[in-house]
Parts: sequence; C-alpha cells; structure tokens
Amino acid sequence: MPTRSRMTTNPSHPSPSDPLPSPNPPPNRHPPPSPDLTTISDDSPSADPSKPLPAAVSSFEFWDEDEFEGLLPETVHSPRQQQQQRETSKEIPDAAAGADLESVPDPAEKPKGNVLRKFAAEIACISFLIMFGINYFTGKTENEKIALAWATKFATKDSIFEKNFSLLGVGEGDDSPLLLKEGQNVFKFYASGRRYCQGLLATMELKSRHDLISRIYNLIVPCKDEISFEVHMNDDAMDHVVLAVAKKKAAKVMQKESTDLQRFASLLSPPVGRKWVAEELTVVSESKEVAGDMITEAVLDQVFGEKTFKKLGKDFISMHFSDQHPGTQKKMLTFKFALPDAKHMADMTRLVALVPYYIDLVGRYKLSTQAQSKTEAARAKAAKEAYKELQNARQEALQKKKAEKRRLLEEAEAKLSAEALQKKEAKERARQMKKAMPKMKMSRGH
Repeated sequence: MPTRSRMTTNPSHPSPSDPLPSPNPPPNRHPPPSPDLTTISDDSPSADPSKPLPAAVSSFEFWDEDEFEGLLPETVHSPRQQQQQRETSKEIPDAAAGADLESVPDPAEKPKGNVLRKFAAEIACISFLIMFGINYFTGKTENEKIALAWATKFATKDSIFEKNFSLLGVGEGDDSPLLLKEGQNVFKFYASGRRYCQGLLATMELKSRHDLISRIYNLIVPCKDEISFEVHMNDDAMDHVVLAVAKKKAAKVMQKESTDLQRFASLLSPPVGRKWVAEELTVVSESKEVAGDMITEAVLDQVFGEKTFKKLGKDFISMHFSDQHPGTQKKMLTFKFALPDAKHMADMTRLVALVPYYIDLVGRYKLSTQAQSKTEAARAKAAKEAYKELQNARQEALQKKKAEKRRLLEEAEAKLSAEALQKKEAKERARQMKKAMPKMKMSRGH
C-alpha cells in the first residue's frame, strides 16, 4: 500500500517532523475541492478583525483516493451536498411537526354537542319564555278582534241592540266605550232603557289564547268562546215563570245545580199533536202551560225547530227564565250562546234576536187562574221550607256557639290550680244554696 502523504494548508512553513514531499507524487484521480467551498469561521479565536483576511485557501491540497476505499462513488458527497442534506433534513421534521400540530384538536375549542347539552335547560327556558311572550300578544289581539267583531255587528248603529235599547255601553255619553275589558279573555257589554227590564248585561268569556299552557290544553280538551246575557226584569213585569231549554246533558246539569229548577220544575215530555223543539233539546218547566206559551211557533220556525236547529244548534247552549232566581235579583232571564269566529259573527243573528223577543214576551205574559193558584201554592210551600231551613241553620249556629263556649270554659278550668278550683267550687255551692233558700219578706208594724 502506498504511503499516505498530507500537506498543510500553508506550504511556506513545513514542519521539521513531516517527511519531505515526494518529488513525483502519484496522480490524483479526483479533482481538488473548489475554492468556493472553503469557509473560515468567524468564531475562531485566532481571527483578528483588524488584519485583512488571507486569500481563500482550499481545505484539501491533496485528495487521496485511498482515503475512501470500498465506498461507492455515489455515497461520497461534497461538503456543499452534505450541507444541503442537513438543511433538507431539518425542514422535513419541521413540516411534519407542523402537520401534527394542525391535526391535534385545540383543548380550548369544545365540541358544539357538549355545549348544547350543558346549557340545554337554559336554552329550553329562554325558548319557552320567548314563545310565551309571542303567544301572549297574538292571543290577546285575537280575543280583542272577536269581541270587537261582536260589538260591531250587534251594538253599533242600526243593529239589534241599538234598535231595542236607548243606552248602550258602560258610560252615559255618546263617546263612551261599548265594551268593558275585565281581563285578557273577559269582555262585558251593558244596555238599558227598555220596557219590562232594568237592563241587560252581556259577558263574553273567550278562550285563554294569551296563555300558552291554556292554549295547549285547549288543543287536547276543546272548548268554545261563550257569551251570556243576563236580563234583570222589573218586579211587576214578570209572572210566575220557571223555564229552561238546553241540550240534554246540559239540562240535567242545570236541574241539579239550580235551586229554582230543583224546587219548581221538572223534565217535560214532548206534547202530542204539536210541533216541538228538536230532539237534541230538553225542556225543563214548572208546568206544561208555561212551556207551551213560551215556546211559540215563531221561535220553533226561527231557532228551535228540527230543520233550523241543525244549522244554528252548534251555537246554542241554554236558556233559563225564572222569577225565583237564586241571588239578590229574583226575576231574571239568562241566555248562553257559543261565539263563532270574527268572520262568521252573522251566523248568530237569530240567537241574539231571542233576547229582545223574550223580554217582551215574558213582560206581557200572564198565567191562567188555575196555573196561577198552583204556582202560588208551590211558592208558599217553598217559602215555608226555606223558613224552616233558615231556622234550622240558626239553631245549628247557636248550638255550635254554645259548644264552643263550653269548650273554652273547660280548657280554662284545666289550666287552673287546685286551690283556685276549690274556691270556684265553694263559690258555686254557695250560689246554689242561696238559690235553694226560701224567700222571706220583711214588713214594718205601724
């Protein structure tokens, strides 16, 4: 193997120990590295910035091919290639690390599903409040539209009540409001100034559309908007009349709940040989005479007949006349109808027309002598029964009062001491002895 000879980077100062260079060096098969690849580090302590830098010196003056024996030519890289490989190897891990960081989810960013589950109760409450508010205003507006539609149809100029009453509304002036709003679903109308009666009060009880819970309940259990008329008759303008007309189920309920119907009236069967009310209706009356005189041919043709009631029966609920009405006002006519929607308010025109018709009919009506005697006897009997009931109630009240007083005395005696109890017993004995002694009179002699 030939001897490896090396040359220093500065040939002008040879070391004494180094062998002299051979006068005939072996030919170099690889070219020496380019002078551009030689770099001088600024961090070297021997570098003096005040002195000028020497000319670029090659890192290798001699390229020994035996230095790389057994290596393929492709594996030997120049210093520039090695530096490029190092830079490339640094860039690849940095890019991979960046990609890994992008793929890792940020712990601060929570999934939307977890947020919704966490605030589900708050979201539900806020949604319910928003729906409740929207429903409140829409339901309130809808009820007001129905009430105003009824007043426009039946209480304005040239309407039924305007023709039959001299005063409409809750005030005395012309600008007084027709309706009195007592709630979001309760409206009242007052009319007066007609013969045979003191006045009329109409009360509209509509669905609680402003209440979301009530609206949902009404979807499950349907109900209707209702209007009721109460006519206070004059004391001398109504004879002994007790009559009720309603649908079969409602008539049974009315007879159980109304004391006047319980005492004076009973269910009537249809008369023979005469037109009568529809099969869906039931008549509860004090006598057949009263029922026959009150349910006239005109009423049967207009409302209660078989043919007409099929069209108007959906809005009729009940009708009740009584001179023994429970309460302060004894003589009263009551009507109860279902209200249609605002667009079909004209459908109940015939039902509303019953109110002034029966005011005049009942005001002019007089019973026959035979019927009058029967009704007077029934009312006298009812008055005695009512008096007995009143006396029994008073006796019960007195007994309860005495029992309560006795109980209080017993409780007070139980709290007394033994000595005080003995004094009380002695006092009671003395009082009893004094009461048992004969009374003596003293007289003076003259």
